[in-house]
Amino acid sequence: MEGFTKKSTMWYDLAIRKQGDGEALSADVHVPQGSPWFDGHFPGAPVLPGIAQLGMVFDLIAQASGGPVRVTEVSRVRFRQLILPDDRLVVTAEPRPGLAGSYAFRIVKGEELVCGGTMVVEAAGPPEL
Repeated sequence: MEGFTKKSTMWYDLAIRKQGDGEALSADVHVPQGSPWFDGHFPGAPVLPGIAQLGMVFDLIAQASGGPVRVTEVSRVRFRQLILPDDRLVVTAEPRPGLAGSYAFRIVKGEELVCGGTMVVEAAGPPEL
């Protein structure tokens, strides 16, 4: 393992474990009960929205990329389990051979697959004026 970085945002904690170049990326994630993502989704039975799950995958890839990136494609996404307040997850993103910027990703809770799919990113240039 090359590095370990902890990033705390207002809605989750992400501890990144970057492997060597071309190897899988991994992060331990904790989604605290007080996360604003649970507000209104759904009252009395909070679950983490799918867009937040994709955001965790993007954050992992972006942090490991070393420069600004943007998503160009998300495909084959399957949401299989609910993510509840205070759940602890492992997010992995593995580069797909021969496909620059393409990653197969998985979100796992315990031993159960929560979500999986593919995400493609590319370097983000300066914003156009």
